[in-house]
Amino acid sequence: MKKVCIISILFLIIPVGLLAGNKPEHFDVFSYGINNQGTMIELKFEKGKEHNHPLFAVWLADEHGKFIQTLYVSKSIGKGIFEHSSRSTGHWQPGEIQRPAALPYWVHQRGVVNEYGTYNPTSKQPVVDAYSGATPQASFILYLKTEKTLSGKYKIFLELNQSWDWNEYWYNNKFSDDKEYKTSSQPALVYEADINTEKLSEVEMKPAGHSHYSGKDGSLDTDLTTLTTALKIARSITVKLK
Repeated sequence: MKKVCIISILFLIIPVGLLAGNKPEHFDVFSYGINNQGTMIELKFEKGKEHNHPLFAVWLADEHGKFIQTLYVSKSIGKGIFEHSSRSTGHWQPGEIQRPAALPYWVHQRGVVNEYGTYNPTSKQPVVDAYSGATPQASFILYLKTEKTLSGKYKIFLELNQSWDWNEYWYNNKFSDDKEYKTSSQPALVYEADINTEKLSEVEMKPAGHSHYSGKDGSLDTDLTTLTTALKIARSITVKLK
């Protein structure tokens, strides 16, 4: 009877997830805009089963969706320099590349024209370090501080894109003459959430649409029926005001 009681107690103590062989998800933590005097926003991103080195941008907009400021962008896009740019020397070298299909909705919402007359940041006109950093490779939490204190209703947007993410609709030679399309595969996916400074509860970010497949414009297509694995890059994304 004593052995039976001890075993029963152990089963009550051990979490069900551990018995099933599942480990609690680990979240890397990063902070951006920390020297600002505004409002702190916590963004929690849990990676999905199709997560494989996607690029991200996160920004703040007013309640009608009008861009206010960038809160975070992956460094390669924010600086216009990719680590794997050229193999002319026999191995990969970093260099400047314009990738308009990567995060086109963000660059057009941001609306900053570069020296080439397009919208992507460049090495001469980069996003400042306060809002740009290495792309997290695992699930993560971002603490994002706004430039000004928030009051009222706003929107948070997140755009993500993952290269080589083809499917039956967005296949390799769908647009055979469009080299920018081939850098994107399935178009960038845009998430959004409404936040309110009078309600500090956590809010789930939901897919709002996808960007132009080669970044030719800043359109947002709300039809997500052609996207498959792109919708599984993230398992969940939430935001809340701190």
